Amino acid sequence: MDLTVLYRGPLASCDYDCPYCPFAKRRDSGEQLRADRAALARFTEWVGAYERGRLSVLFTPWGEGLVRSWYRRALVELSWLPHVERVAIQTNLSCRTDWLAEADPDTVALWCTYHPGQTPYERFLGKCRELSARGVRFSVGIVGLAEHLEDARRLRAELPERVYLWVNAAEGHTYSDEEADRWTALDPLFPYSRHPHRSAGLPCRTGESVVSVDGDGTVRRCHFVPAELGNLYDGSYRAALAPRPCPLTLCDCHIGYVHLETLPLYDVFAGGVLERIPAGPGG
Repeated sequence: MDLTVLYRGPLASCDYDCPYCPFAKRRDSGEQLRADRAALARFTEWVGAYERGRLSVLFTPWGEGLVRSWYRRALVELSWLPHVERVAIQTNLSCRTDWLAEADPDTVALWCTYHPGQTPYERFLGKCRELSARGVRFSVGIVGLAEHLEDARRLRAELPERVYLWVNAAEGHTYSDEEADRWTALDPLFPYSRHPHRSAGLPCRTGESVVSVDGDGTVRRCHFVPAELGNLYDGSYRAALAPRPCPLTLCDCHIGYVHLETLPLYDVFAGGVLERIPAGPGG
């Protein structure tokens, strides 16, 4: 049984404090960091022992994972497992990049977000150039706020053409057609992010071939539906995996709606669903 797992442990600390971030941030204590490290070690051990098919793993931490050594080590170790098709992480790219030399470049990937005001532009661009030089698969994105437009245009002009620049619609922001056109000129796929997608009663791969897992091993269909399907570590989740319609009215986050069967995004992002890299030109 091939499975995609979105893992989000208890880590919540971040080295950035973006005013538009919808997630509450905190400073993790030493005890909380040790708990996160232990939870991640348990999860990576489960991945290593998985024998039911191929696995793809996306780490979606509340905070920034790659400034923690255990996340870097997990990506390296999982990238070399023969049954792991892809291992990726969402990151602000504030970490160093030399550790990626130890990872399998055919398996590891990064989903990178640029946050103007949190890091110098040239520093972020330099990190992207390091990734390109190392042959690492990565996408780069930005939140579609008016004050970010010039930075986004500059990024698009200076990133290699093959690096996909995605734009996320800002939380709670309504875009005029003129505004949307400006963002679509940079990211042709921005229309998918512009409006929430109707999802109630529609078929979705989550809960069947895609699941969300927290630090305790609790399995849910996705990050946005709280109903539990079982536990990863006692195997109780397996009996619950089945096709099921979405119970929510709308889905407005890429890591959710990308799995809707009513959207063509598995074809659009073929080979790069987890790291948000489209197939074809620019992917």
